[in-house]
Amino acid sequence: MAMTTTPDEVIIRAKRIRLACFDVDGTLTDGRLIFDSNGGELKAFHVHDGQGLRLLEDSGIAVALITARESAIVRARGRELRLKHVYTGVADKLKQLEALRLEAGFDHCEIAYMGDDFPDLSCLQSVGLAACPLDALPVIQRHVHWRSDFAGGFGAARQLCDLILQAQDRQSAVTGRFSAP
Repeated sequence: MAMTTTPDEVIIRAKRIRLACFDVDGTLTDGRLIFDSNGGELKAFHVHDGQGLRLLEDSGIAVALITARESAIVRARGRELRLKHVYTGVADKLKQLEALRLEAGFDHCEIAYMGDDFPDLSCLQSVGLAACPLDALPVIQRHVHWRSDFAGGFGAARQLCDLILQAQDRQSAVTGRFSAP
């Protein structure tokens, strides 16, 4: 994805990231909740976002999904992407983030978090790189270091993944894995 000019401060923050955490509804999805006639929940995930999460993991940067909603769909998406850290039904996202941080031994400045709504605010305020999709609530936008050019569910997460990879000079290694010999 094309990247707009990124402030030096954001690049410096992105260079330190070892764990990238993402809210789901409104960040990895467009935020709509769709139910079938049996009450089953449906969600649409953008393939570019999923590829970005895998690229981070394959480059040695841990990825976590943290959502307040209990969701079999999110757990299934996490399995499909082979993500180790998928947390659903989380009442206190900051508590979950802090437990993961301590377990992994990361400093706050080594964590990125992308979210779009009030339940994400405390996490955004406690990490080294706070990010949001283009269509995040205005109050959330005021508390982040970086805002994507894309809306939630439409490539916002991928743009953050690419930013981190580029800041850490890992973009060419990623491109090389997919280039013809």
